[in-house]
Formats: sequence, structure tokens, C-alpha cells
Amino acid sequence: MRKLINVGVLTISAVAIISTGYATAKTNDTKSNNTENNTQLFPTRWQLVKQTFQIRVPKHGKPLKQLIVETPSNVAVSNDISVFDDKAQKVNIDISVDNKKIIITFPEAVTSSTSKILVSLNRVQQPTDASGTVYNLLAKVIGSDVEIPIGQVRFQKF
Repeated sequence: MRKLINVGVLTISAVAIISTGYATAKTNDTKSNNTENNTQLFPTRWQLVKQTFQIRVPKHGKPLKQLIVETPSNVAVSNDISVFDDKAQKVNIDISVDNKKIIITFPEAVTSSTSKILVSLNRVQQPTDASGTVYNLLAKVIGSDVEIPIGQVRFQKF
């Protein structure tokens, strides 16, 4: 019985010592920030990757004036984006960001004479523990302001 009491007392004192080391409270409400010693148990690790995808341009469609890339919430894409045509020539583009949408505008519309375009997102930050990345793609054509869904791009982590 005495052994059980000693184990109980040691357990309670160990819990009391450990728990007081991790929790602190501030009662001073005059400061705007009421937190101290913010830590994260498992820090998020990010990796910088390059992601490239190809889009086929329809032969009998209207010229493409914008490509809209909806980015997932777990990645950060920079404005370092390159677009190439089917002859490996760099395409002139304007880039703007609206929340989680990257809008790639083509000052010279992409016509059916170009069979495909290659889009390269050169600096994408993503967590190392992410299983993969999915982007939704939309397009706008000359003569319309409707965003036309054209598919999804999936990048698997290796």
C-alpha cells in the first residue's frame, strides 16, 4: 500500500512540474499582444520546386486571351512564371495575382496556329509533408469574359 502511495505522489508531482513549465498566463491587459513564448511542436518544412504543365490549344477554337490557375491553399506560387509555345519560343505574358488565383494574360492572343503551350511555375513553395498538389485551370477566350474550366493539373510527390 505504501508503494502505491509513493508512486501516486511521484506521478502527481511530476505532472505538476511538467505542466507548469508549458503554460503561462498574462493578466496585463494593457498590452495589445497577450501571448508569450509561441512555439510550434513540429515545424513546417517547405521545399522550393518547379512545376511544369502543358495545355493543348484546340484547332478550331477561339484564340486564348487568359489562363487562370487556381492554386491550392497549401502552396505559395511566385510570379516567376514562364510560358513557351510549341516551337519552344518564350511567349509574352502579363501576370497578376488575385487571392489564390494566378491570372496569366496573353497580350498577343494564343491562336490555333500554336498547338500547345508549356507553363512553368518556376518557384513554388510547398510543404515537404504534402502528398501532392492540384491546380484548377480556367481559360478566357477572345470575345468572352466567361471563365471556362479546362481541367486540373496534378503533381504527385516523389
